[in-house]
Amino acid sequence: MSKIAFIYPGQGAQICGMGKDFYEQTDMGKQVFDLASSLLGFSVPELCFTENDRLDITEYTQAAMVTTSIAMTKVLEETGIKPNVTAGLSLGEYCALYAAGVMSEADAITTVRQRGIYMQEEIPVGQGAMAAILALDAAAIEKTLEEIDGVQIANYNCPGQIVISGKTAAVELACERLKEAGAKRTIMLNVSGPFHSSMLTGAGEKLGKVLETIQVHTPAIPYVANVTAQYVTEADQVKPLLIKQVSSSVRWQQSMEMLLEDGVDTFIEIGPGKTLAGFMKKINRTVKVLNIEKYEDIEKVRQAIC
Repeated sequence: MSKIAFIYPGQGAQICGMGKDFYEQTDMGKQVFDLASSLLGFSVPELCFTENDRLDITEYTQAAMVTTSIAMTKVLEETGIKPNVTAGLSLGEYCALYAAGVMSEADAITTVRQRGIYMQEEIPVGQGAMAAILALDAAAIEKTLEEIDGVQIANYNCPGQIVISGKTAAVELACERLKEAGAKRTIMLNVSGPFHSSMLTGAGEKLGKVLETIQVHTPAIPYVANVTAQYVTEADQVKPLLIKQVSSSVRWQQSMEMLLEDGVDTFIEIGPGKTLAGFMKKINRTVKVLNIEKYEDIEKVRQAIC
């Protein structure tokens, strides 16, 4: 019997048209998108399915991504495929919370809408930045960043790919120093803020006020927290970790390594793109990774597992 993890991508994976076939071809998918529209006060199908500038703006992206991935999850689970554990990259953690029975779909969608707004508003455009550092190990990056104020690791994605975040000048200086330390490439990212850095602490505190109004449940199955790369099994752990997550490093590589050590042998990435599958190839090339991007992928996954 396979041990299955549902894993969810974060912001940056969004693409025009995501989830459209689930909306048009399944009652369950349509219900999720229509619920999101009624909760948020704008058309989520229009946001996701038509060419527009809003889909790449944080305050809209986050709700769109979570709506899409939850719709896909509900359709997949109708086939009888259920996870043993869940995990999500940054924003994707809210989908993992839903799939683990911690948070309702309505609460996940409305919470990330506010999360996106707070993250967008916290730092004026231009004052913060992020950069991807390629082909340099984490220890060398951590050592270099110790000598530069205002920058930290935002994402431990996989071997050879780490993202840094912080004040724009500090990130630019860090890129220069990391090249000197042996990084193959450094790439400034086209993002609207210094996500997962201490500069977003205020956004996390505002999110905490929203979370006070949300009911969370003891996980029906474990999910992995970005902040700790460990299972969360108790309800009282959830909200403090979500607050901290906004301004803390996402320990994705460590999370996947923990799941592999725990015997997970099948990972199903649910959402647009294959970002997490790409990371997994660098973490463990032999493990089975399946993707749900299109409605037709449901049957492919069912055949691969059943």
